[in-house]
Formats: sequence, C-alpha cells, structure tokens
Amino acid sequence: MNAITRNTLPVIGTQFEGGYFAGLFALNGETYGLIVAPRAQGELEGATWGEYGKDLPAARHFNDGLANTQAMAEAGSDLASWMLALDINGFADWYLPSRDELELLYRHFKPTNETNWVYRHGENPSSIPMGYPYTAEEPAQTKLDGFQADAAEAFADEWYWSSTQYSPNSAWSQNFCDGSQFNFRKVFELRARAVRRFKVTP
Repeated sequence: MNAITRNTLPVIGTQFEGGYFAGLFALNGETYGLIVAPRAQGELEGATWGEYGKDLPAARHFNDGLANTQAMAEAGSDLASWMLALDINGFADWYLPSRDELELLYRHFKPTNETNWVYRHGENPSSIPMGYPYTAEEPAQTKLDGFQADAAEAFADEWYWSSTQYSPNSAWSQNFCDGSQFNFRKVFELRARAVRRFKVTP
C-alpha cells in the first residue's frame, strides 16, 4: 500500500486499516497510528491476563503492546493467543494494547459523561501530542455517536486489560467509566479490546 503520512491521516474515529483510527503514538523514535478493532470481532469479556505469579520481563513495555502480547502468548496466555490469532477485515496483526495505547483509546473514545478520576491518571508520554493528567471534565464523552455508551462500537463502562505487566502478580488496566488506571491480579476477569498499528512517515 502507499505510505501513510501525517497529511493523509483520517480524523479520529474514521473507519481505516481494518478498524477505526484512534490516534498517534511514539515508539522507538518512530510515529505510529493506532487502530482499534470493531467491537463485534475484536472484544472479549471475562478474560484473564495470564498466570498469577509468573514474571514476564518482556511484557513491561508502556508503549509496545505487540511485544507485550507476544511475550504473554509465549508464556501461555489464552488472552494474548486469541488476540494474535485475530483476522479482521483482511488484517492479521492485532494485539492487546499497552498501557499508553489503552489510555489513548479512553482519551478519544470515552463512552460516558461521568466525571474523570484525577490524581495524575491519564498521563501519557507516548501519545502524540503528549497526554497530560485528566481533569474532572477532560476528556469529555466522545462526540462520535458510534462510540458513545450503548452504541455499536462503544467501550463498556468497565475495566479493560492492557498488555503491560505491573508485577509478577498483576497487570495494568483502565476503567472506561471514569478513566482510572490500576493494576489488577492477572487472574481477574476483565474486558479486552484488540488494536493494531501502522507506521506514519513524515
């Protein structure tokens, strides 16, 4: 396909590259675009992250969900294996978002009009532009009808897993009701939504 440049990027929420365009982030000095999967094909409910007590040093990346997911799958995570096996709209490179990638999804697709949890939640040095901690009002509910609460592509107002390990016992997650970020035990059952990425050239 033709190179994707900043000048050819669609607006947030546009159907693009197998899903919906979700914004930009930095990884290893390069700029990437993030795509969130359609809910019907790319979301799981009641998923556990992986084995409790098993340390995965290769799954500690805050902005490389693909590397994290591959490390999870190699360690036997059913969630990660499910993500990597997805083939949606002709694309087969889906993965579980890292903590910073997941934050970008909340920032752009917040489904509710609930007040945000503050105290530095939402700080995202990987997003482009850099994401600063939430205020009670920002981010506001998305203006995209298809992603507002109860719409076809909306995130549930529940906790979603990221692929970023916090400790051998827990991993980072984010609440899509108020934006709070927390580490839950890997054996807890949360939701998960697939993403993929593409490189953006200058």
